[in-house]
Amino acid sequence: MSSVAELLADKEICVCAGSGGVGKTTTAAAIAAGMAARGKRVAVLTIDPAKRLADSLGLPELGNTERQVDPALFADAGIEANGGELWAMMLDSKQTFDEVVREHAPDAETRERILNNRIYQQLSSALAGSQEYMAMEKLYEIHAEGRYDLLVLDTPPSRNALDFLDAPSRLLQFIEGRALQMFMKPTGFGMRVFGRGASVMFSILRRITGVDLLEDLAEFFQAFSGMVGGFRERARKVNDLLSNDRTSFMLVCAPQGAPIREAVYFHRKLKQAGMPFGGVIVNRVEYGDEREERSSAAELGDLLGDSELGARVSANYEDFLALAARDRDNIARLGHRLGTDAVIEVPYLDHDVHDLAGLAEVNRYLFADSASERAAIAAAV
Repeated sequence: MSSVAELLADKEICVCAGSGGVGKTTTAAAIAAGMAARGKRVAVLTIDPAKRLADSLGLPELGNTERQVDPALFADAGIEANGGELWAMMLDSKQTFDEVVREHAPDAETRERILNNRIYQQLSSALAGSQEYMAMEKLYEIHAEGRYDLLVLDTPPSRNALDFLDAPSRLLQFIEGRALQMFMKPTGFGMRVFGRGASVMFSILRRITGVDLLEDLAEFFQAFSGMVGGFRERARKVNDLLSNDRTSFMLVCAPQGAPIREAVYFHRKLKQAGMPFGGVIVNRVEYGDEREERSSAAELGDLLGDSELGARVSANYEDFLALAARDRDNIARLGHRLGTDAVIEVPYLDHDVHDLAGLAEVNRYLFADSASERAAIAAAV
């Protein structure tokens, strides 16, 4: 069984994916902090709108540019950074979309026409897949600059993370779609295509709102037409980056049935897409041994001075052992379904992880050198 350090030893990108509520954002932050503590220059990127990542790294807020985590926080948490650096950012998809337009626009006039167009201003925030596509644009941009040894990406919940994989093709389908191609023709053509009914509707909207929607649509699509080639080429490069051996997808899940099924589903989609799978991290695992000697309900009642309380404590412990057995069976089934022994377990901790010290505790399991070492650590919790 490998540790995270071994799985990412020669990687430049780590993509953390999984269903919601399984500690994926915390895991991404912990991986980034752990690799930084091993002397690497690491940046962690999130498209999760929650501020958990910023809080856990001791940052007041995150934005669309990387911010360095204060090295003093490593020392305060008892972590030796060994010359490593940790940076973090939270994607602003609208700002990133604007940056992409500035880069791909053929000239200054076209750039301003697009950025100031009302249709673009709405689409750049609301277009399906734009957030995921812009996450990959930002990932590609930062990677191309070569300023970091490792980039760790925290993605949306796994069904949305599949959108993350499909985003380039879906955005290109929109850009190259027949509706857009019609609007790339002279403005009047779009009106004729819509027909008289739509023309009347647009006229009414124009009188009520003062906005010529059809004109805005035509102007947007015509201006955007010169950027199709740039988007197509960038999408190819992003896909190449995600599918090569410098990238590793780490699945994150909980030991319950539904998250396990999500992980198996996402693993299958990764294989179909030709994306490199690194391993799976199972969070919040319960540990217990049914074979260990334990007190009876009567003995606990005598010890606690309350027979009813002793019975409740005994029943509660039996429930705990049942949960631990369930987790053990589910994890074994997960490894078998995925065909891998790269399954790293993190126990259910008694407290929330909200700072670097908490991330360091998680990393005791993520970066342990063997399964026996992880079990020994868990037994001591």
